[in-house]
Amino acid sequence: MAYNLLKGKKGIIFGALNENSIAWKVALKAYEEGAQFVLTNTPVALRMGELDELGKACNAPIIPADATSYEDIERLITESMKLLGGKVDFILHSIGMSPNVRKGLSYDDLNYAYFQKTLDISAISFHKIMQVSRKLDAINPWGSVVALSYVAAQRTLYGYNDMADAKALLESIARSFGYIYGRDKKVRVNTISQSPTMTTAGSGVRGFDNLVDFSERTSPLGNATAEECADYCITLFSDLTRKVTMQNLFHDGGFSSMGMSYRAMTQYSKSFDCEANEEIPTEW
Repeated sequence: MAYNLLKGKKGIIFGALNENSIAWKVALKAYEEGAQFVLTNTPVALRMGELDELGKACNAPIIPADATSYEDIERLITESMKLLGGKVDFILHSIGMSPNVRKGLSYDDLNYAYFQKTLDISAISFHKIMQVSRKLDAINPWGSVVALSYVAAQRTLYGYNDMADAKALLESIARSFGYIYGRDKKVRVNTISQSPTMTTAGSGVRGFDNLVDFSERTSPLGNATAEECADYCITLFSDLTRKVTMQNLFHDGGFSSMGMSYRAMTQYSKSFDCEANEEIPTEW
């Protein structure tokens, strides 16, 4: 059911790749709620993904841009304002990638050039988007900027690797820029710490299936789906959350407040049936 929460609002959505992407779900929900927006991803991602299909479904133009390139972001935001007929009201940053994770390198043996790419793609791009937006005065007062994060920014989780550092930086940027943008332009900046979600990026994390299962067993409400995350994003884009800013908002079924649940403990207890001398991996 649509509530017209975004009627008359305009935005830019970064990171939709295919129907498994959270950004894809957000775009469908935003369109359903009455928004107009531009879709964007890297030229390589556009060739690999199915964004043309989403653009047709949402009547949304697509502008290729590399979110790590200051010049690309300037061009994207300038062209978006021309296409949409003025300033935007919301921006979604749904971007994350780690070459170290893709190459299977452990956290104690990182390639530092890859590490810098992880931070640039997954976090510093968020700063660049807001810096360009502010300099171009591209966001209306009471507009909303949202980025997607994960609880690994606060807690060490096996296999998440240098993406945890990127998410921690992402959340810090939201607070620091949120203060400046809110003070000067009344623009809100928040991050959503989402449950592990089987997106193209998430599935590249070692042991991700097990992480999803553990989180599902631990969370009293179960994992939040991509569709449910899209619903939450819509509320943050809307006028219903005008005084919410500089927050990292957990959307994880309660996982972030849990230690051990009955369901997780029951599953863990089954491991005692395994051989006592089973070798334990030492890498992260």
